[in-house]
Amino acid sequence: MSSNLETALCSFLKAEDARKLALLLEEALRKGRISYEEATGLVGGDAEDILILAYGWRLLLPSRMAHAGDWEDRMLLPRADEIYRMPNVTRHLVDNAIQTGHWEPEKAIREVFQEIREPETEKLLSLVERMASELRGRRIYGVDIKRLCAEIGLKDRIDPIVSELKGCGIVSHKMASFTDAAREGSPIYEFNPSLLVGE
Repeated sequence: MSSNLETALCSFLKAEDARKLALLLEEALRKGRISYEEATGLVGGDAEDILILAYGWRLLLPSRMAHAGDWEDRMLLPRADEIYRMPNVTRHLVDNAIQTGHWEPEKAIREVFQEIREPETEKLLSLVERMASELRGRRIYGVDIKRLCAEIGLKDRIDPIVSELKGCGIVSHKMASFTDAAREGSPIYEFNPSLLVGE
């Protein structure tokens, strides 16, 4: 196991949790997925707690989904035959942490945009940074994303950009907030909390 990854995770997790989560993330990175059985083989009876921790930080998401595939729509069932995968940006976070021992969200976000050949990576990095500064309880309203896109010269690409942010694992629709969304007249998105900690 990478002690670098454990060190990076310790920047925002308790040491024992960081050690166990590092085992799961390294295996998931190596194989592209991790099963409940593999998680149990690595951390024993703590597998359920560590999978819940990973899910809360949006580092590992269940493959099984009820409807749309948004984060909270994915059914977290810590039991046999379940499979968990990393969001795209998380792969970069974990891979970089293994190399450097640092949790570097900005670097991972840049790399995930480069991976999808985003032509305006610098503007999107600015957008994500500004989104993070306007969060309300890890949430941001679609109307705020639209305004920020307009302010940095991306108003003609709002829908594709939101799709990219979702596909990269940076945001996800906040499904349980339809009442709030209706009241505000705007969809609500959850910002990946693993991008709000670290270096």
